[in-house]
Amino acid sequence: MPELPEVQTTVNGLNDLVKNHKIEDVWSSYNSAYESGKDNIKNLSFFKNFKKAVVGKKILYAQRRGKNILIFLSGGIVILVHMKMTGHFLYGPYKKQKDIWVPLEDGALKDPFNRHVRLVFSLSHGKHLALADTRRFAKVTFFSKGALEKTLHLKDLGPEPLESDFSPLTLKQRIIKRTSSPIKTVLMDPKIIAGIGNIYSDEALFRANISPLRKVSTLSDKEIKTLHKSIVEVLKKGIDFGGDSMSDYRNIYGERGNFQGAHEAYRRTGELCRKKMCKGKIVRKVINGRSAHFCDTH
Repeated sequence: MPELPEVQTTVNGLNDLVKNHKIEDVWSSYNSAYESGKDNIKNLSFFKNFKKAVVGKKILYAQRRGKNILIFLSGGIVILVHMKMTGHFLYGPYKKQKDIWVPLEDGALKDPFNRHVRLVFSLSHGKHLALADTRRFAKVTFFSKGALEKTLHLKDLGPEPLESDFSPLTLKQRIIKRTSSPIKTVLMDPKIIAGIGNIYSDEALFRANISPLRKVSTLSDKEIKTLHKSIVEVLKKGIDFGGDSMSDYRNIYGERGNFQGAHEAYRRTGELCRKKMCKGKIVRKVINGRSAHFCDTH
């Protein structure tokens, strides 16, 4: 699932490419009887309202909240997109052939991971903003800007780890809400801290020399301070590398990110630890249903 760096990379791309362009039409192949009555576009009745609300509006800017993309439109409308496991936005000229959208330019947009287009915004300058989503898990909804702070999609999210007010003390105050839980599980809880998932929790804990199995109650103030520093560094590094494309994620140009080449722990099971003077190996253990990768020595 795209995490904070991948979502921020996408938001940066949206702000570079689609700001100030008007939405002229919207197409979607999402349709699920299970979503009937719910406030997302997989509910066909909701999609009709969604289309009516966004067509004709200008894209003002995009922001990120946790793993959510927020696209602010003229008229006080906000589109919220959670890319879930396999979703990612793509930008370029497309042509619809029956119910398949085909990119008109050669290059990264023709990457096989970009072919399952489920949602398309036709823009006023002739280009398209498409959402590819192989497994159809992505969530797309909308609401008024005035409801931003109250919407159930966002209201329970924890603080943003890259904001200036996210201090070591803030981290301590958040994680001690779950003192008996493994630190790996707590870091991945969006109600505790927004935006951290499997990849960056492994990498931050590795960098901080903290086992993902450690209970929160066993961490010293010094270790929490080190962990805070590691979280910030790893997330910023992920953004600098354009996100992680070990799985489906691609940026708005359809290109792979490069953070997967910088992994120290995540999915390096059996490989030698890269810490200087450490002779350990990376091991994998399942913690509360999620895999954790860490050095068996340090």
